[in-house]
Amino acid sequence: MANEHRRMDLRNVAIIAHVDHGKTTLLDGLLKQTGSIDTRKPHEERMMDSNAQERERGITILAKNTGLSYRNHFINIVDTPGHADLGGQVERILNMVDGALLLVDAFDGPMPQTRFVLSRALALGLSVIVVVNKIDRPGARPEVVLNMIYDLFIDLGADDKQLEFPVVYTSAKQGYAQLEAQGTKGTNLDPLLDTVLKNVPPPSGDPDGTFQFLVSAVDYDSYLGRLLVGRIVRGRIKLGQQVTHLDHQGEAHPGKITKLFGFRGLHRQECQDATAGDIVALAGVPDATVGETLADPNNPEALPGITVSQPTVSMTFRVNDSPLAGTEGKFVTSRHLRDRLQREMLSDVALEVEDTETPEALKVSGRGLLHLSILIENMRREGYEMGVSGPTVIFHEEDGKKLEPYEELILDLPDTYQGAVMENLGARKAELEDLSPQGNGRNRLRYKIPTRTLMGFRGEFLTQTRGEGIMTHAFREYGPYKGTLKTRSRGVIISMGDGEAVPYAIWQLQERGTFIIPPQVKVYEGMIVGLNNRESDLVVNVLKKKQLTNVRSSGSDEAIRIIPHIDLSLEQSLELITSDELVEVTPENIRLRKRILKTGERDAWEKRNRAS
Repeated sequence: MANEHRRMDLRNVAIIAHVDHGKTTLLDGLLKQTGSIDTRKPHEERMMDSNAQERERGITILAKNTGLSYRNHFINIVDTPGHADLGGQVERILNMVDGALLLVDAFDGPMPQTRFVLSRALALGLSVIVVVNKIDRPGARPEVVLNMIYDLFIDLGADDKQLEFPVVYTSAKQGYAQLEAQGTKGTNLDPLLDTVLKNVPPPSGDPDGTFQFLVSAVDYDSYLGRLLVGRIVRGRIKLGQQVTHLDHQGEAHPGKITKLFGFRGLHRQECQDATAGDIVALAGVPDATVGETLADPNNPEALPGITVSQPTVSMTFRVNDSPLAGTEGKFVTSRHLRDRLQREMLSDVALEVEDTETPEALKVSGRGLLHLSILIENMRREGYEMGVSGPTVIFHEEDGKKLEPYEELILDLPDTYQGAVMENLGARKAELEDLSPQGNGRNRLRYKIPTRTLMGFRGEFLTQTRGEGIMTHAFREYGPYKGTLKTRSRGVIISMGDGEAVPYAIWQLQERGTFIIPPQVKVYEGMIVGLNNRESDLVVNVLKKKQLTNVRSSGSDEAIRIIPHIDLSLEQSLELITSDELVEVTPENIRLRKRILKTGERDAWEKRNRAS
């Protein structure tokens, strides 16, 4: 463009990596060393992970913006999620930046999510700086990992210029960076920031042109309402300025900027104006959403929208109709569910919500089990109550052939357990693509596996490896349909009545399987209370009390010893259930149940299905 300028005092960069490779910890160190936060005040670790679920899970869920000053420059930094199921956050946020710090663990090397985010960064033409982190970790092998990164770049089709990426070696936890893998230990993170200033291009855009702004994220403020986060592509914006909102259909709507914020440290900073290249949050356009444009009313030009990969997994969210419905939640109707899911879609571009044949249920599609389970967990914490079906993969059809989603699965495990795990994966139609020794009696296995057979594998894997295995996976591609597969080898134990589970009844039944409820909790007919040792389902009476008589004999009063129950998480519950079962989610409990609660009705339904 003839009038294009570059903001030499500004850099916009994202931090991308696989989960647990140290993105948020590195950002903590950068904020502290540049004086962007008050170090006199106590701060928790992973300061950017402010969401309650982020702290509990130890992962970044929502992409977040911050900014810091360094050597007369201002650097906007975006911390992105590291899990592939949350890739919608990564894809939309990369549109705001000109460069990316690709963080890779100095021992683990590139993992599935590394491939995913790097492919997106290369496709957008971002300047990539490779950061080999955790070089102080025992067993670190930065030279080997660097070769693996080169192989990954080549595998993703990087051109010659992209292959000449700069490399910085860091210890985010210790707070230092250096330009050589070996040699004198660094003293601070300045080498990393200097590399950013040298290699990430300043943002382009004509500050004197007509205003253009692309919405890349949506935030909420209890006082201001919806806040639109994005980058000013062209022109300037001032507080009180009139703008035109161009929606996805190309229709124009008037708006006025009522608040304008920049990002510095851990907080939004109110400002009066901003110019091309700045990443800002603004209020005053209540109907705009991700991928839409704000423009000058006199020259309303729309920017290209944000494309996000399609969902691969779907679930059904329905009104809770169990006997305990409405006793624990505040929002229980289909209208409540619909309004909440529609609101979520405004900020989560990777989520889809569709109507079903019944108004009591909605089909919700997302990028994976974690993506949808985080939404469910947020809803239950807000007071919602619902019944949720198990995840089912979304099939595609191409040239008359049925295709299903596949994932890249990487396992790191002791070789003692390798045989049992490989046998399990063989039954799940997984294809072994690589096996490499990692030293110390551990191996790394790389598989290509159908998404639907991967569901439920995590629990079995941790059991088979005695908790010593490490498992990561990410969506890879759509491939040939593998046919009908059975992934659950055990039936369930079902309550035949309503009431409180009795310790004596559970004690008598515990040889038949594993219970997932403790004694003295409320149960109802059709509720799943345990896993049967056999493949068939088992209906039992967990309400049965010991009959008391006047007759006593030696040994008749045995001590009741109950084996501790398994406390299933939300993800484990969703992975466990089959098509005729639901997870009942309330603010206080997660219960498993059959879709049809009455035993007689359920038996009749199963007979009709077998006959058909």
